[in-house]
Amino acid sequence: MQYDSTQENAGLGTRILTLLLRIFLPVAILAVAFVVMYLGFVFLRAGDAPKWLVVIVAIVWGVGGVAALYWIFNWIVERMGAEWQGRLQPFVFVGPAVAMLIWFLALPVIRTFWLSLFNRDGPPPSWLDWGDLGGSFAALGGRFVGLDNYIAVFTDRLMLEAFRNNVMWIVFGATLTVLFGLLIAVLADRSGFERVGKSAIFLPMAISFVGAGVIWNFIYEVRPVNAPQIGLLNAIVVGLGGQPQPWPAWTAITPWNNLFLIVIVIWLQTGYAMVLFSAALKGIPADLMEAGRVDGANEVQIFFRIMVPYIMGTIITVSTTVLIFTLKIFDVVWVMTGGQFGTDVIATQFYRQSFTARNSGYGSAIAIVLLIAIVPVMIYNLKQFREQEAF
Repeated sequence: MQYDSTQENAGLGTRILTLLLRIFLPVAILAVAFVVMYLGFVFLRAGDAPKWLVVIVAIVWGVGGVAALYWIFNWIVERMGAEWQGRLQPFVFVGPAVAMLIWFLALPVIRTFWLSLFNRDGPPPSWLDWGDLGGSFAALGGRFVGLDNYIAVFTDRLMLEAFRNNVMWIVFGATLTVLFGLLIAVLADRSGFERVGKSAIFLPMAISFVGAGVIWNFIYEVRPVNAPQIGLLNAIVVGLGGQPQPWPAWTAITPWNNLFLIVIVIWLQTGYAMVLFSAALKGIPADLMEAGRVDGANEVQIFFRIMVPYIMGTIITVSTTVLIFTLKIFDVVWVMTGGQFGTDVIATQFYRQSFTARNSGYGSAIAIVLLIAIVPVMIYNLKQFREQEAF
């Protein structure tokens, strides 16, 4: 019995040591990496050394430094024997990434939620005084508003307008992007100009969203009725006998003026959807489709009964990815209209409240609501990844 007790204590000690090492190693890797990166940054920023030396340090520091760091820690773990190696090696490589996710993602989310419970000024700085807890909580209570910011998010007229516009972005933007991407992928695979056609469709992906906004600002440019129209769309409309209109800013058709912004993202993202769908379609066995044709199925039936079911994993993945993007849309709206003329979305409201109105509590509540809207889609996407292959 004494032997069993000693063995049990030894096993407990081993588990505790393993846990400590699993926590310590990733943190140590991150700490050393940050110190090395900081020292390298200080050296490069000083600019006193010869340029050739600066280039060498930048390459060694930026690329080789991190690789060497992982190699050293992996070498240390391998020296511990097979049992400890199996326990600790995964944490050497995955642990730093998890630690960074916690530090740069999880903790900011918690802090944002904390800020959302206060008024525009946020909690008082250094509010916690262990020597005067009563005074600390009294100072905190003066700014604490609880869930009032969340009630305002779902009752404010501008926020309701932003929710409506985001729904439009999802219904029209995400849906049409996926449909056009799938349609073009199917048609391009049967064309003799497949490479040229796909390159042309994918080309807008090389343009930033801000750049695309500037380009489409020129397309939608409007001048007075009697002046020559330099905007492509208004030039065509006037040439056909119509009247020039400030299309994205055309408040007379609100909320449908949002469609002129949604077109931009469809133009940008269709190439992304097309590439993924094209790769998935090429993975369908030719024998399977040929068997369908032999059985008398026409091309439409082959598309809906063979192609679509076979690449359903890819369709779900692309759809959820584009949906998440449209929920977070900001760049195009801000460049084109600044969120005016009834085109506000959740992200522009967050920016305006947080950085223009300086209402940190309300802005944080909007950010949390946006996160909550995105999380279910991400969970569903990850679940699909686990259940079936994407291609």
